[in-house]
Amino acid sequence: MARITFLGATGTVTGSKFLLEANARRLMIDCGLFQGPKELRLRNWDPLPESPASIDAVVLTHAHIDHTGYLPRLVRDGFRGSIFCNAATRDLCAILLPDSARLQEEDAAHAARKGYSKHKPPLPLYTEAEAQETLKRFQTIPARRDVELTPEFSVRLVDAGHILGSSMVQVSIHEKGRATTVLFSGDIGRYNQPILRDPSVPPGPCDYLICESTYGDRDHPAGSPYDALAEVIARVSRRGGAVVIPAFAVGRTQLLMHVLRELEDWDRIPQLPVFLDSPMATSVTDIYLKHREEHDLNFRRESAAGADPLNCHKVKMTRSVEESKAINRMSEPCIILSASGMATGGRVLHHLARRLPDSRNAVLLPGFQAQGTRGRALAEGAHTLRIHGEDVPVVAEVITLNQFSAHADRGEILRWLKTFPSPPQETLLVHGEPDAARALRGRIADELRWRATVPEYRQSFEL
Repeated sequence: MARITFLGATGTVTGSKFLLEANARRLMIDCGLFQGPKELRLRNWDPLPESPASIDAVVLTHAHIDHTGYLPRLVRDGFRGSIFCNAATRDLCAILLPDSARLQEEDAAHAARKGYSKHKPPLPLYTEAEAQETLKRFQTIPARRDVELTPEFSVRLVDAGHILGSSMVQVSIHEKGRATTVLFSGDIGRYNQPILRDPSVPPGPCDYLICESTYGDRDHPAGSPYDALAEVIARVSRRGGAVVIPAFAVGRTQLLMHVLRELEDWDRIPQLPVFLDSPMATSVTDIYLKHREEHDLNFRRESAAGADPLNCHKVKMTRSVEESKAINRMSEPCIILSASGMATGGRVLHHLARRLPDSRNAVLLPGFQAQGTRGRALAEGAHTLRIHGEDVPVVAEVITLNQFSAHADRGEILRWLKTFPSPPQETLLVHGEPDAARALRGRIADELRWRATVPEYRQSFEL
């Protein structure tokens, strides 16, 4: 009998990995890194319960590292199958996976120099060379069309509206003359957002739904994200400060740059120097402009009109380490966008270390911050932040603007669920912290009268 095993994204929002089995074939949906608290990160070093060599194929919902970042380790440990996704996700992974490897190698080297790792010597989970080797296994498949991967598994990708290329994955399982349909929501995007299309209605009935629950216990603030961002930029610039925005290089950065550009064009904010201090985000922005098939109608019209919808008027793209360091010598008001989005690593840590001790500055958190991350600590009012082995005082203003989240909130998830033609036999809630997943389970039971379950790590279910 077909079965599913939850190898990640249970009790947490990271580490998405779901293993389907039928007729001794194995298909993995997503293959992400665990991020956040140490006990979660250590799972990245644990061997999978099934040998990677026994997995026939992987299908990706989208390119974010918590959905793809374990792939080089999977290949390193013996996986020899194909990795299927759409063209935009492939292009993004060609940037994200080598960058993830570089960051790990740099962090390991930095830990060795500073001596703050318990491991001798500290090692990366995988290398850039291994990430490049992984990219050779990618195969693109078209959206909104059934594609047979093996006699047991066929898949169909439809828009999820989360980031460029993000997809829901419908898997049709054929075993012993019996057909079972499983729909993986991936990360569900927002409705009526700039750049990308809204989340698609389900491609048809499904027997089992694997649904995200990141914001299953809350709704996003009702106010305009444009008004909220304009007020922050104006306030901080008046007092001579800098705004540091930890932003995911894929999705969040492009949305923020688009909104900042519009606010400038509407004279809602001053035209400040804007530093995009992420070589990866700079490259990703080019990919966003390339894949016009992913854009909503309004964004296509802006691009066709000759506008530059993803760049501010005084933007500076910094690629080299020297250019990044020079930003910290800047004393006038400015905006700094830098990865990572939860301040777990990357160049943003250097900007936080430089700007946090000054009350004129502000740190803007534009979306969800997972448990155990520096971003979560800032959001919860930490007085100091541990960065590169030192405690940095938090004196700068810290602002959370969840209006810029790329994840559907509770109301939007329920809105999407209500588009199903009929209830699934079972809804399994993943990619949420425990309180969020349990709260969404309760709302689904109360409002929809559906069966919903919150699986545990490494738990298996027969389908």
